[in-house]
Amino acid sequence: MKKIFRWVGIVLGSLVGLLLVVGVVLFLIGNARLNKSYDFPPSNIVIPTDAASIEYGKHRAESLCQGCHGKDLSGINNWFSAGPLGTIDAANLTSGEGGFGREAASDEDYVRAIRHGIDPQGKPIFMPAVVSTANLSDEDLGAIIAYIKSVPPMDHVTNGQNFTPLAKILYTAGVLPQMPVETVSHEIHVTAPARGVSAEYGEYMVNTNDCHLCHGPELNGGPYPDPTIKVISPNLTLGGEVAFWTEEQFLNTIQTGTTPSGHELNPDHMPWDYYRLMSDDELKAIFMYLQSLPKLPQYTE
Repeated sequence: MKKIFRWVGIVLGSLVGLLLVVGVVLFLIGNARLNKSYDFPPSNIVIPTDAASIEYGKHRAESLCQGCHGKDLSGINNWFSAGPLGTIDAANLTSGEGGFGREAASDEDYVRAIRHGIDPQGKPIFMPAVVSTANLSDEDLGAIIAYIKSVPPMDHVTNGQNFTPLAKILYTAGVLPQMPVETVSHEIHVTAPARGVSAEYGEYMVNTNDCHLCHGPELNGGPYPDPTIKVISPNLTLGGEVAFWTEEQFLNTIQTGTTPSGHELNPDHMPWDYYRLMSDDELKAIFMYLQSLPKLPQYTE
């Protein structure tokens, strides 16, 4: 009997040792991926200085940036906090103390962050919106950068991204999503359809906001991007409830946060309180695009 217990102990000890070795390897690989330096050709986007462009940049930033970086763009502490996985602060984008605007050496640093998902040193940043903002046209991106640079400096030192060893292991194992820099197309120049009420411009608006991030690549629903929140987003195609809404009902839903059936949208899951700042024409274009999608079944786990 003692011999059996001894062999059981040897086997269990070997398994534990093997798991530790695998864990260390996964951690080292994850750490290397998170500290990899990337370099992309410069875009040479012209940053406008006229008042109209800056005002348009403000308009786009209200729905694209303020939800994560705050209304004054000074950043948010513990923007993402998941206990054993670590914490992430949303960056201060202004030129105040601790701000990206003070760290950035050139306009190209803004482009690299927003379009490619890397910091001024070329290291990956966990900014989920990059999968959307990478699709911004040169014109829109230039206007947004112009606006961000015009914002009054705010002194707010944030702590960046702090992933635990467990998060790095799960990241390498594919349990956690890839960093944006690993998934976006990295186009150097991007164009957009003419602004207006059209399905084409609606598609552009959907692609440059976070619609796909929550509602899935086919917009028929998906898991919430934060793995700690167990929510399945609704189907936006003709296979979902939106297919039965009128244009007026769609606009009213986004602008008030209440669906035609009386359901109140949770702004922590669906940031309607920022999307309501889109113009009526932008929302009409989005609705026109959604109505052009094929009928797909609701995503389920």
